[in-house]
Amino acid sequence: MSERVSIPIAIFEVTSEYARPDLRLLMDRVRVVEALFEAFKPWDIKVDDIEVVSEGKPSEQGIKFKLSTKRISFFVGAGSCKFTHDNANWESAEETIKILSLGLDTLIEVNKIKVAAYKTAIAMHLQPKSLPFIEILKPFAPSSLAKLDSSPIKAVASVVKWEKRRITIDGSGQLANGVFLKFEREFEGSISFNEMALRLKADEDELFDILGIEEDLS
Repeated sequence: MSERVSIPIAIFEVTSEYARPDLRLLMDRVRVVEALFEAFKPWDIKVDDIEVVSEGKPSEQGIKFKLSTKRISFFVGAGSCKFTHDNANWESAEETIKILSLGLDTLIEVNKIKVAAYKTAIAMHLQPKSLPFIEILKPFAPSSLAKLDSSPIKAVASVVKWEKRRITIDGSGQLANGVFLKFEREFEGSISFNEMALRLKADEDELFDILGIEEDLS
């Protein structure tokens, strides 16, 4: 029987990498800022919700828009833009896709950028309802290492990486008796956001099955 878990923390990120850098976004941002501010008005964006990021390498500099009521941010840089939702769940996926699409479509319309690839990540901190977190993680300890000591295992971490996919399983550093799960996947720039969501939901279902857990929605 699957262990029921709550998900107090879930963060969704998607970085849209341009086919080629748009250096205008380093120097001349007025049209883009005005267009995005107008696009995000339905979510009550204010002037104080715009942040100029001027530190770091040129690729890390740009403009960040914050939709505080939704815990969403949209960063626009010269080589990519990044959408982050700090309180993500599948129930709000339709609105999340709407905001993401609106931000990216506005950027494409104003500066004619082309997206070459999307890099996505979902990070979750899961809290088991009855089991100690280590009971969920123990099956991922290599038997060749586990047998080195007869005392109870206190922590297990596992990272598996492919060319366009990466999975991280660990103890949570933010929740007592918590499990940290992060799954990342890269998509071609031609994919739709609805297709992307279906693939990521399938990834989550597959990983929950492997971990022997299910979300407690009560």
